[in-house]
Amino acid sequence: MRLVGQSDKKSHERFPSRRNRVRGGLAVLAVATLASGCAEPAAQVRPAPGQPRHQAPAAPAPGSYADRLQPSAAQRAATARRWGLEQVPLIPPRPPTRKLRATARAGFEVNHQEDWNLPPVFTTVPTKDKVVFLTIDDGAEKDPEFLRMMRDLKIPYTAFLSDYLIKDDYDYFRKMQASGVTLNNHTLHHPYLPGLSYEEQRREICDTQDIMEKQFGKRPRMLRPPYGNYNQDTLRAAKSCGIEYAPIWNEEVYVDHWEFREDDQRLRPGDIVLTHFRGRGEWNGTMADDMRRFLNKVTADGYAVARLEDYL
Repeated sequence: MRLVGQSDKKSHERFPSRRNRVRGGLAVLAVATLASGCAEPAAQVRPAPGQPRHQAPAAPAPGSYADRLQPSAAQRAATARRWGLEQVPLIPPRPPTRKLRATARAGFEVNHQEDWNLPPVFTTVPTKDKVVFLTIDDGAEKDPEFLRMMRDLKIPYTAFLSDYLIKDDYDYFRKMQASGVTLNNHTLHHPYLPGLSYEEQRREICDTQDIMEKQFGKRPRMLRPPYGNYNQDTLRAAKSCGIEYAPIWNEEVYVDHWEFREDDQRLRPGDIVLTHFRGRGEWNGTMADDMRRFLNKVTADGYAVARLEDYL
């Protein structure tokens, strides 16, 4: 089983168990041609390739994040310009009416993965739609500008939260949830799970389920193991708490560069992209800066950002 640890280099002091992570990693590619930060926007934001200026948006799936009032093309362009984007983000297609079955990525299985029906660990959703899925981990930074930006642009994302980082401000994440974001499990204390016993892992995961149900009204369907590290006990414990999926990531975006799992260092349909709740205290920029880099890259490559839960 190949395991990959998160490569957030600024997190060593916050999460000291990173030194125990299993070998594996992401190849680094600095995307030098993509501007980040709060530069003055251009006079006009051009439409992305493959999306004509006056093309009507695809019909959203009923009940999905995208099932909210879609603004006009002119409004979308004005919003993109206001947030300093290079192009107008693409609108995702209607999600599949029949949900997709994500299975464990080859080499990421554990013993008895299939016959015990353990939650699969995967990095890409099996879709031909030219979409990627944005996921954001931990909950350390609580930036109101980020909430406004994502709400204004109507960009879907999935949050994986550690309770010890969010318990000082559950209301921030309630606001996030109210905008259509699904809140998922990233354990109580962000430990290196394979170093714990089955019962210790179960407490980290199941207690988080209980807290999230109490604070946000729902028990998560998904767990992201901290650092992307797990073993069979992790998935057994997760299943016992009601977890169905354990997605990790195929790319990671920072405020100043991207990192890729695959050697060819390019996006693929259905890829899961990771970033973190971080600000100037740990990164050279804000979460809004991070999102500009993310959106400029995926839009330039012809991808829309879709809601992960609409596909699973």
